[in-house]
Amino acid sequence: MTDRREVFRRYLRKAAPAVLARFPEELRPEIYALSFRIWRIDYDERHPYVAIGYNTESQYELEKRHGDLGEARWHYACWLLDGFEMLGNVPEDPAGAPLYVEEVKELGLWFDGDRDDEEGDRDADEEGDVEAKRDLLGLHFADACIDLARHLHESGEIERLFGRRLPVVVFDMDCPEWEIEATEAANPPELIEEFLAWQRAAEEG
Repeated sequence: MTDRREVFRRYLRKAAPAVLARFPEELRPEIYALSFRIWRIDYDERHPYVAIGYNTESQYELEKRHGDLGEARWHYACWLLDGFEMLGNVPEDPAGAPLYVEEVKELGLWFDGDRDDEEGDRDADEEGDVEAKRDLLGLHFADACIDLARHLHESGEIERLFGRRLPVVVFDMDCPEWEIEATEAANPPELIEEFLAWQRAAEEG
């Protein structure tokens, strides 16, 4: 029997390789890391997405002129961020959006009404329940993205598409420094040694 709670995760595993395959051929030789940028529409945890992208040696060369070589190479603020395909509960992903909604409803995480309840229709208990669901929705989507990165490594899809293994940096701009934990969980250790070395140096500095 199909576990309805895993439908969206399986969808990501199927859809992501096609996204990677559409990266420009001329840029493939200089891509040194993939990026999973997690965000949400209007800060609504019911509408998350992951923008699947990359950074290039050319972008690094542009950014390293500003001083910190490690930051230029590994901090997402210095990376290419715009124009990448998105997977999740967004209009840009008409196949994945209904699967995501179905899954989180099956898990009991969905809530109705405005995100911020501007009209004050919820009592304290209801608001507490919604807050808990917001947190769980965020964790659920983050886990799905980390699982996706692991799958792309374990299945060999990244190496098949790019001719080499590449690290996947997972980050959410609303969660500063979480990218360390997320990226460590998403990758084989040997692929992120340089990333972690820079992070450790930045913390000590």
